[in-house]
Amino acid sequence: MSSHSAEALTSDATFLGMSWRKTMMWVFIITDGLLFAGFLASYGFARAAAPEWPDAHEVFHLWFISLMTFVLISSSATMATAVAAAKRGDHATVKKMILATIVGGTVFLGMQAVEWNALFAQSVTLSSNPWGVAAFGNYFFTITGFHGTHVLSGVIILAVVWLKARSGRANAEGVEMAGLYWHFVDLVWVFVFTLFYLI
Repeated sequence: MSSHSAEALTSDATFLGMSWRKTMMWVFIITDGLLFAGFLASYGFARAAAPEWPDAHEVFHLWFISLMTFVLISSSATMATAVAAAKRGDHATVKKMILATIVGGTVFLGMQAVEWNALFAQSVTLSSNPWGVAAFGNYFFTITGFHGTHVLSGVIILAVVWLKARSGRANAEGVEMAGLYWHFVDLVWVFVFTLFYLI
């Protein structure tokens, strides 16, 4: 079989109606989601077992965190618009919406850095804090930091897709897979936001 035929066979291969690239993205999302679930379950157990836990209203600037959440959720909307535009071949909208998503993710990371600095100013570290609950800083920085690395990775991925879109090399499936990852990152933040800041 020629290399051209082998390449065509690989690109046309499907699993449950999905391309192998998209299938592998879903496998990654599911396994990464289980990892986040483990972190959050561990946090929930530690918090339930602790005799006391810092009050979120005293520790965090909840209006600021809510604004962060709004920014990230809005970026999910712009990403969904980019995916829809890619499917109908509207390349101009794809470029604009991916760029808007990149801006949203970057703003979110900047706001998270501000919030972290506010906690550092209160002497919150991985092992100590003013409220005397040693595990609090450990769980907070580990889980929000892990999520932050995912947002940063997403911004980098989107930047690559945007550059490809500018040069006309981006395809609808590539935009869609980047969108799947970005929506996953946003969904995880909803759980982090709820468990750390609302409950």
